[in-house]
Amino acid sequence: MLFVGGPPLTADKACSAIRGLTPDRFRSLVDELSRKYRLQNRPYSVQARSDGFTLALRPQYRGLVERLHGGPREARLSGPAVEVLSLIAYRQPIAKAEVDSLRGADSGGVIRQLVRLGLIAVAARDSADHPAVRYATTPRFLSLFGLGSLDDLPQLGEGPA
Repeated sequence: MLFVGGPPLTADKACSAIRGLTPDRFRSLVDELSRKYRLQNRPYSVQARSDGFTLALRPQYRGLVERLHGGPREARLSGPAVEVLSLIAYRQPIAKAEVDSLRGADSGGVIRQLVRLGLIAVAARDSADHPAVRYATTPRFLSLFGLGSLDDLPQLGEGPA
């Protein structure tokens, strides 16, 4: 099921597709498969993410794929986009008004750009009395930044080694 691709594979999804498979057995099988791939030095590995498991090419083999198919189109984020993305990543879910207050500037255009790029999305709406939209990062954000989950974000105050 990991080879099929698509969204990360969860124990619930696998158990619903295979009669008799339990979540514990699923995790055991994923661990075993991951261990075998590592021992066999396969070019791919099973990646645990906060929302399931994916099969990914190991970093040392990405150059080969880029030579075959061309590298990914690289887009650079502006300073304000990085600033807004950082605020959302660390304080999610967060409303635009809160982002504006923390930055001291309007963030509407930058937020729209980040939504179009698929890096953030609407995560929640406040009550009917206060219909503010709250934003959070997306699985695409995690993937592009090489993060398994938000727990992998650098702690505030951490600098480069």
